[in-house]
Amino acid sequence: MSTENLPQSPEPSPEQPSRKPRVAVVFGGRSSEHGISVVTAGAVLKAIDRTKYEVLPIGINREGRWFLTADAPERMAITDRRTPDVEELAESREGGVVLPVDPANREVVYSEPGSVPKALGEVDVVFPVLHGPYGEDGTLQGLLELSGVPYVGAGVLASAVGQDKEYMKRVFTSFGLKVGPYVVIRPREWARDESAARKKIVDFAGEHGWPLFVKPARAGSSIGITKVDDLAGLDEAIAEAQRHDPKILVEAALRGREIECGVLEFEDGPRASVPAEIPPPDAHAYYDFEAKYIDSTPGLVPAPLTPEETAEVQRLAVDAFEAASCEGLVRADFFLTEDGEFVINEINTMPGFTPISMYPQMWQASGIGYPELVDRLVQAALRRSTGLR
Repeated sequence: MSTENLPQSPEPSPEQPSRKPRVAVVFGGRSSEHGISVVTAGAVLKAIDRTKYEVLPIGINREGRWFLTADAPERMAITDRRTPDVEELAESREGGVVLPVDPANREVVYSEPGSVPKALGEVDVVFPVLHGPYGEDGTLQGLLELSGVPYVGAGVLASAVGQDKEYMKRVFTSFGLKVGPYVVIRPREWARDESAARKKIVDFAGEHGWPLFVKPARAGSSIGITKVDDLAGLDEAIAEAQRHDPKILVEAALRGREIECGVLEFEDGPRASVPAEIPPPDAHAYYDFEAKYIDSTPGLVPAPLTPEETAEVQRLAVDAFEAASCEGLVRADFFLTEDGEFVINEINTMPGFTPISMYPQMWQASGIGYPELVDRLVQAALRRSTGLR
């Protein structure tokens, strides 16, 4: 592949104004949420203001290689119930992209075997639309901190807390937020004594009742989750969760309404959107991956709550944002129980961000459309420095 047509930022002449900020949209990744990340990137690439920013799309394939990709949002959509893949968008499968780990140098470099590496220009901010491990969990954020490149969204600690459902719940509990009953099975527990680990779950079910939800502790988009109605389905559910994460989380079912609320960082601090309600999907046992992304089960925006309930869930969403030291954005998910209490289920530090996702829909209903939402996130990242803050 010739590097002559790769995007580059020429040095401005004295007569020319400084260049526009360059935004690298990084997507794909090694997690099971790879395809949804590509869909999210397509929506961001389509919405970002090209008169205001230069854009560099960078895809990470399922093996972790970084590629310069086509700037082609129309190729990043779900088609025939199938999510897209970075490999289909790579400009060259031989060449790769490298972000130097040097705070004094933000230049992205493209190289191919047998060719001289080509500098693509400096990156001013990274918009990491990766979901799940190796992207949303603090690993990419750590790389960007080492590189000195500002980025959209939560930092290293908040990203790690937001990815690990066990420690997320521990942090929330320490800040006085109510969480539902859960039990964790760690990899060493399972390797040491499967029978004892399984009994731990069975005893939990004896205390809290069936059904249970068996989940990968560090995954998202409802991937790997099984609703288990009785003992007969437990082993299969454990195996499915462990296919995505050796550490699993088992939650008691909470009777109530599913309520979500978006949080966005403004110049004066975080604010909450109008909340949404996720009604039980007709064709699914719960709000799983297919209900979210394939069948696009619609949510109710705004949620039919009383003014008092709306104010309470908005307050709790911002409290969760602050408890986990988040930045940029968060979607906070709650249950409104039958006795009128909000119980927080989890936060997502890089929530589903496709046009049909609940986070953009909630902000649309709050008066901030998708392009403005993207712009506000980029501007919030540009206002921050890397390092301790």
